[in-house]
Order: sequence, then structure tokens, then C-alpha cells
Amino acid sequence: MKDCNLKEVSRPVQKIADPLTELLRNGARDLIRQAVEAELGAMLSEYEDLKLIDGRQAIVRNGYLPERTIQTGIGDVTVKVPKVRDRSGSGIHFTSYLLPPYLRRTKSIEELIPWLYLKGLSTGDYSEALGSLLGEHAKGLSANTVSRLKSQWLEEHHRWQRQDLSQKRYVYWWADGIYSQVRLDDRLCLLVIIGVREHGHKELVAVSDGYRESSASWEELLTSLRQRGLTHSPKLSAGDGALGFFNALSKVYPDSRHQRCWVHKTANILNKLPKYVQPKVKGALHEIWMASTRKDAYKAFDNTIELFSAKYHKAMECLSKDKEELLAFYDFPAEHWSHIRTTNPIESAFATVRLRTKKCRNCGSRDTTLAMVFKLMESAQKRWIKIRGFNLLTRATVESCVWSKKIRRLVPHRLNYFY
Repeated sequence: MKDCNLKEVSRPVQKIADPLTELLRNGARDLIRQAVEAELGAMLSEYEDLKLIDGRQAIVRNGYLPERTIQTGIGDVTVKVPKVRDRSGSGIHFTSYLLPPYLRRTKSIEELIPWLYLKGLSTGDYSEALGSLLGEHAKGLSANTVSRLKSQWLEEHHRWQRQDLSQKRYVYWWADGIYSQVRLDDRLCLLVIIGVREHGHKELVAVSDGYRESSASWEELLTSLRQRGLTHSPKLSAGDGALGFFNALSKVYPDSRHQRCWVHKTANILNKLPKYVQPKVKGALHEIWMASTRKDAYKAFDNTIELFSAKYHKAMECLSKDKEELLAFYDFPAEHWSHIRTTNPIESAFATVRLRTKKCRNCGSRDTTLAMVFKLMESAQKRWIKIRGFNLLTRATVESCVWSKKIRRLVPHRLNYFY
């Protein structure tokens, strides 16, 4: 059949899936090329006076190294690094600071890998998850990568546990025992201490595994801190009431005062009460630790005991036996009360740890769990903010306050509690 109405349909031009991302990649490629060329230019200028006997330049350009791909947050970017030739035989070569020889992924991607693992992503899901983020051709993201990282984290934790503490001084401590399921063991008890330096910065003091929250485990940890140079006792140490920590603290750091955590104490008291009366008692307890002065707190404390002792003797006995330790925070600046009357700094920091352990149910061996917790806390530490009224912690500020009649009227009895 000669006549045919069919016409050839031109193939549609293949569109870029994400034109903005492609534009960013091209821009990144050009910027990298310009930056590396600038590095090379600076090097050639440095050796400009180095010449051969016949007057020729000793260091000259000599093409490019093989093209390679760098994994970045916007996907794969291809790069070419120039190289030089040393005619003098001195062994001079060009190494880019921006693109070192073995760089395969940017620092942000290097940090992303452990962060995804620590946030709950299992090693078997890495290829799919990171392929979605970086493109389907992402390489070097197998489970073995995470396994190598875990060994590295464990070594970092060992080094951190041996660091010298002689230059450290803490005003406040929060201590708690965190339990986690681990493989081949029943439960792992992590003994954690977070401290406040004299300039108001919070930092991780200790993360160690122990046998439950026993006195022996806490004493071993505290003795280790003292042997590494931490000889000054914290002025106040807040704990959840486990006898192990406070018993050990009295032996190793006898000058530190004890502060019972109000959140844990409230939970202990409410557990001894019927549900219908719990809101009322909780409100009464709230009046105690939210009182504006020590005098008001003592009055609210006594009123609570008098009001509920007749019907709920066990609950009020649980409250009254720790009266001094529950109200110790009133001897310190009011600006710090919200920080030091509970162990919330540890509880909030360990929210990410619990997320990880719930995701994996049992998250590995004892060493792996310990290293993972250390890295999580180390990462969280970067976002911790100073406590309110931190200027009251420094020696210079405290001494200068003595000269201020206004400050002396406001805090006449607090200045001697720090130094």
C-alpha cells in the first residue's frame, strides 16, 4: 500500500526529574572546579621561583587525575582534580585540601550514616534509605560501613573514659541509671552523670555500664572519676533516689549535698495512692516544690503531711523521710531551681536512646549499646544550652556581687555555696 496516513511521532525529550537539583549539582561542580584551580594556582605561585638549570619551571601542570564521583547532600557530583609534574625530582605533588585523594562522600553524609543508625534505622535498610536520599547509584553504604563505625565509636568511648579531668570543676550533677535490653544479657544498666561547669555549660561527665544501680557500681564509677583528677566535689547532686548513688556519693564525694528528684519522688508517692485521690495529692506536692521561698515550701510540706497522713500513711511516710533532700535546692539561687530539683536533663537526653532501643528491641552487645549511647549523648551535648543565671556560678561574679547592696539584699545567704 503506497498511501499511508501514519506519521512518525517524534520521541519526547527526556525531562530531568528535578531540574532544580540538577542546576544545583552543575553549580556545585563549577564551584568545586574553580576552588581546586585556585588551590593549584596558589601552589604553582609558591614554587614559581623553583627552576631547572636550563631556566624552565620545575613544577608544571600535568593534566588531571581520573574523574571520580563525590556523594553530597544534593546527590552525586563528578569532580576532576588536576595534577602537577615535578621536573626536579624533589617529590613535590599537588594534594587538594578540598578534595583529598580518598574522599568519597562529604562530611555531612559521613555524619548522616551514624545518625540514621543511632536514630533507629537498621543496617539492612541502609541501601534503600540512603539511595532515596542520595540517588539510586549511591555506593559504599552497606551494613559493613556501620559495623566499622560501631568499632570506631567504641574506641572513642574508651579514649573518652581515660581523659584527664584535673582541670574540670562541676557545680551541679545529675545522675541516673538507664536500663536497656541487650543481646546475650538480661538488661544493661547504664550509669550516667551530666554536670554543669562553673560557666553554666552542661556536659557529659560519665557513661558506664554497671550491675543495676548498686552502691558498688556507682562507687567504682565515682572512684574512677576521682582517680582521673576530678577531686572537687559538686556542690549539689540530683538523683532519682536509688540508694546506690547517694551511698557511693557520700563515700567518694562527701562534701556534695543530695537532691532527690521531685519527678521520681512524685511517681513513688502516687503509686501508693488510689487513683481517685492521686490528682489532689499531686496538686499538693506541686505546691511544695513550686513554692517561692524555703519557708513557704516547709509550710506546704507540713500541710500536706497533716492533711493526708491519717488515710494514706504509707504515701506520706514516703514523702516525709526525704524532706531535707527534697528541699535542698532552696539553698541555691532561685534561677537554678528549675534545673536542679529534678533529673530531667538526663531523661530528656535519653529520649533518643529509648527510641533506638525500642526500634531494635535488643540493640546488640553490651559494648555496642554502650558505644551507641555515648555517641548519642555526645551528639545531643552540642545542643545543650547554659542554665539560667549561669553568671552566679563563676567566682568573679560571686565576689563582685558582694559589693552590690542590691544583690546582697536579694541573695544574702547564697554567695558562699559555690566557692
